[in-house]
Amino acid sequence: MSLAGKAAIVTGGDSGIGHAISIALGKAGAAVTVNYHKNEAAADATVQEIEKGGGKAQALQGDVSSVTDVQRLVDETVKAFGHLDVLVNNAGMETRTSVLDTTERQFDLVIGIDLKSAFFGVQCAARQMIKQGGGGRIVNISSIHEDWPMPGNAAYCCAKGGVRMLTRTAGVELAPHGILVVGVAPGAVNTPIDAATFADPAMNKKLHEAIPLGRVAQPEEIANLVAWLASDEASYGTATTYVLDGGMMQASVGL
Repeated sequence: MSLAGKAAIVTGGDSGIGHAISIALGKAGAAVTVNYHKNEAAADATVQEIEKGGGKAQALQGDVSSVTDVQRLVDETVKAFGHLDVLVNNAGMETRTSVLDTTERQFDLVIGIDLKSAFFGVQCAARQMIKQGGGGRIVNISSIHEDWPMPGNAAYCCAKGGVRMLTRTAGVELAPHGILVVGVAPGAVNTPIDAATFADPAMNKKLHEAIPLGRVAQPEEIANLVAWLASDEASYGTATTYVLDGGMMQASVGL
C-alpha cells in the first residue's frame, strides 16, 4: 500500500485518532496537512514525527465549523503540495448531554464541528478534486453512534447520523467524478474523548464487558484502515461505512 505522490488533509489531526491517521498517511508516503484548532504544539509534534520518518507535512490552524477556514485548508494544501487527493474529516466533539438538558449553544457546537465541517469539507475538497481531475478519496470519521443510540449524548448521535447520510449521498453524487466517499465508524477507542469513561472503574468495566473482543481499540487500528481506504487498493467501496467496534454493536445495547 502506497500513498506516494498524494496530498492529504486531516482535520483535527493533532490528537487522538486524527494524530494516528496523520502519522499513518505520512508513513504511507502522503504529504499531510495536519489541521488543529488550538493545540499548535501537538500539531507541530505530529508534523515533526512525520518528517522524522522521511515524510512531508505542515500544520494549519483552522476552526472547521467555519466554511472560510475549511476552504483555506484546501487552498493552503494545494499551495504547499500542488494538489489535494485525500480528505479525512476527523475533527469532532461531544457534550455528553441528554435531549432534555442540551442547550442551544451545545447543540450548535456539536453540529458545527461534527457535521457542518464534514459537509463543507466534502464540498470544498470535491470541488478541488474535480477541478484538478483524477478523482480522490474522502473519509469521514464517524462513530457507531451514527446508527446505535447513546442515551445522554443526543446531539452527538444526531451529528453522526447526519455524517452517515452525508457519506451515502455524497458518495453517490461524486462517483461519476471518481471521488470515493466512505465513512469509518469506530466504537470505543483509547483517546482523550473517552477519558471520563476509562477513569470511572464501574463504567470502564461495563464498557470492556460490552465488547466481544474484550478491549477498546487503539488509535492506530483505526488509522490503518483509513490509510488503506485512502489508497488505490480501496478502489470500489463508496457511499458506505466501515465499522470497527470489536463486535460491540452486535452484542449489547447502547452505553
